[in-house]
Amino acid sequence: MLKRVMFISLMLITGISLLSALELLGAGATFPYPLYSKMFDVYSKTGDKVNYQAIGSGGGIKQLIAKTTDFGGTDAIMSAEEDNEAGSPVIHIPTCLGAVVVSYNLPLSQTLKFTPEVIADIFLGKITVWNDSRISAINPGVKLPKLPITVVYRSDGSGTTYIFTEYLDKVNQDWSKTVGHGKSVKWPIGIGSKGNPGVSGTVNQTPGAIGYVELIYALSNKMPYASIKNKSGKFITPNLKSVSLAGAKGIPADTKVSLTNTEAKDGYPISSFSWIILYKEQNYNNRTAEQAKKTVELIKWMVTEGQKYNSTLDYAPIPKDSQTKALALLKSITYKGKPVLK
Repeated sequence: MLKRVMFISLMLITGISLLSALELLGAGATFPYPLYSKMFDVYSKTGDKVNYQAIGSGGGIKQLIAKTTDFGGTDAIMSAEEDNEAGSPVIHIPTCLGAVVVSYNLPLSQTLKFTPEVIADIFLGKITVWNDSRISAINPGVKLPKLPITVVYRSDGSGTTYIFTEYLDKVNQDWSKTVGHGKSVKWPIGIGSKGNPGVSGTVNQTPGAIGYVELIYALSNKMPYASIKNKSGKFITPNLKSVSLAGAKGIPADTKVSLTNTEAKDGYPISSFSWIILYKEQNYNNRTAEQAKKTVELIKWMVTEGQKYNSTLDYAPIPKDSQTKALALLKSITYKGKPVLK
């Protein structure tokens, strides 16, 4: 808030137009950060700059609740407790679909296959070496090394962690009973790293390591990642098509939906929407009507024209049904009770 007050004061003193120099502030999820970075760079060429800090979904929600940002980014739907802390309604606008992949550091030319049970047992510490018979059984013909497994997890409050642990919570009873799911959990084993970049880097630098990251981070770091057996019994490779299929079914009007362990026959089972979150009533903390309008216009652009950048960065565009519901939510946003968008 102090930063914004100083910024406004500077504009008034120098006589520079505030409206032409407005900088929108956002923070949150690292999961969609490569996409947001591209989107905001393109959008800034219209004259409205966007400053987005990739600090994790937990941090993004906290900063929005503290009213220090114009919007937040999250891969996890806000909890009832967080809704209560917010004090007034917060809406969730889906911007993309992405995949959390299980990546590993092994000297193999073949792509590994994992079942839900094997993934859970690795992250529970029940499978500790790569040539374990349970991994070998679903990867016939692959010469797995006798190498210890090093589990790498997110150390920060993370939507990527929420997606991954929610999936394991759904598919494995032992995981559900002992770990559960959330943006942060008590990991049975492993080493923590901050952000998708941190986990990617640690896995890449540690022979025998395994971790979970958003697909684009695995691709950009040339990391192998597994095909995973879905609810229909098929081993599915995470890609634009399989992630899009996971999100193809209609969503509720508030867009708050879980896609993990999808029913889609060819859908990738660890898929999720990523959301931009913002207050439904924009009149708070001395915000101006223009500031509210520009915030909502940015997000409208992200779910319409900005969608063309999704596929180029290996995120699936939001389906038409999701876009329609996102636009309806944006039209419900008000400033002093009056709609921001006409």
